[in-house]
Amino acid sequence: MRLFLVILLVAAGAQLLLPWWSITPVAFLAGATLGRPGGRVFLAGFAGIGLGWLLLASWQQVQGAGRLSHRVAQLLPLGGQGWLLVLVTALIGGLVGGLAALAGYWLRQAARPLAAPAPR
Repeated sequence: MRLFLVILLVAAGAQLLLPWWSITPVAFLAGATLGRPGGRVFLAGFAGIGLGWLLLASWQQVQGAGRLSHRVAQLLPLGGQGWLLVLVTALIGGLVGGLAALAGYWLRQAARPLAAPAPR
């Protein structure tokens, strides 16, 4: 839960000043420092970034009356459905965040020194 909140809040703050891909180093570093075993690292990254993008895209969809998302959805094979574009956006962001957090956790595991073998 702590990893999820850190990724959600820090990535949302970073995107105010930095490009969209700033979510990747945020999730990577959070996964490397706060990650726990058991597959929860991917889920925390996926939910943290996915929820952040879902909220932002939904807000923009409502504020703009869906005009921009409708036009973009017409360019993609989404049939002009703006809300489907919002869901696809959240899914893509979630996958990027989840994989970045998992990569950070795996790097920490790979860099951890191996335990010395027990003497016989």
